[in-house]
Amino acid sequence: MAIKKYDRRSFIGDVAKMGAAGLLPVPEFSLGSTGLFATKPYLQNVTPQGATIMWITAKPCKSWVEYGPSEAADHQAVTAHLGLIDANNLINKIKLTGLQPNTKYYYRVCSQEITEFKPYQLQWGETEKSDLFHFTTPEANPDTVSWVVLNDIHDRPASFPLLMSLVKDVPREFVFLNGDMFDYETDQQQMIDHLLNPLGELFSTETPFLFARGNHETRGKGARDHTLYFENLDDRYYFSFTRGPVHFVVLDTGEDKEDSHKEYGGLVAFDAYREEQARWLAKEIETPAFKKAPFRVVMMHIPPFESGDWHGTMHCRELFNPLFNKGKIDLMICGHTHRYGVFAADPATHNYPLVIGGGPLVTKRTVMTVKADRKELRLLMIREDGVNVGDVRIKSRL
Repeated sequence: MAIKKYDRRSFIGDVAKMGAAGLLPVPEFSLGSTGLFATKPYLQNVTPQGATIMWITAKPCKSWVEYGPSEAADHQAVTAHLGLIDANNLINKIKLTGLQPNTKYYYRVCSQEITEFKPYQLQWGETEKSDLFHFTTPEANPDTVSWVVLNDIHDRPASFPLLMSLVKDVPREFVFLNGDMFDYETDQQQMIDHLLNPLGELFSTETPFLFARGNHETRGKGARDHTLYFENLDDRYYFSFTRGPVHFVVLDTGEDKEDSHKEYGGLVAFDAYREEQARWLAKEIETPAFKKAPFRVVMMHIPPFESGDWHGTMHCRELFNPLFNKGKIDLMICGHTHRYGVFAADPATHNYPLVIGGGPLVTKRTVMTVKADRKELRLLMIREDGVNVGDVRIKSRL
């Protein structure tokens, strides 16, 4: 049998023919519910003082979280806006505040169906409560940080358990989804089946994840609803934060072709959006948090080098790379090309090492682990067969 060789462009062409749902069988995930819960709870934006818990219900509900530092979980939280408690919705996002650093918290999510919502008369259905889960808030000023990176899954949910099994014994404070979890976004069921339930079975009830949007997350009729399902810092796709010795800068690299390309139907404006981020980045590299960090790490989907000459790559290079060099970042982690690789710093181009994760085809998939203390940062990139295909060690400049 002849084996087809794929480059990135031919892969994307075949994806378009097959459709998002036809790439691989979707694993069956059990929620252990009686019908109200469409997903398990998943953690977002866990800080020393707070955490956001999200989940989706199959029917309109009122929802709340029961939580606390013991299994009694005797505190309760809801979300309210302008005096109205969120209700009659499917996507639930509840923030826990006033938490203590480095503390284990137990929680369960709870929903009660609203069967009829009249102005002066509500009718209620069944109440459902999840199992009891737990998470631990970070220390206020930790000396270390560790995280896991996944990229370019492309609607292949079976890749998640395979790749996460390679790092099951590696401590991590969060998992970073570095773009292109989907081929394109269609509806809520795709979000549930291809991302939220697979992650819920693996880690997201107890370990939070961050999501840097890839160019494929900008495509499809569901792309404009993407933000409803996640909570990044500052409620946007580009942001920064410090965890231990690492200051993170996360950018949204947008689409890889010109805004005028016929694929987009005149409905995108990524050039202006990247220019907006460049203005923000110019200020970001001058902040004390950035300058004083032992390590400065950039997470973004499209790499500004080693990614061909498509418009998105070249625009990112033009806008961002001079600022990366000026700010003396220590490491950049990307995806997008579907070819894993480690590229050393080059004084003629980029003054920082660039690591690109692989995927999504069999034999090309990778997962990364990164750990840093105040003296050294180390990244390992592991191929799906368990072979180490990247090892980067960086000494602190401070």
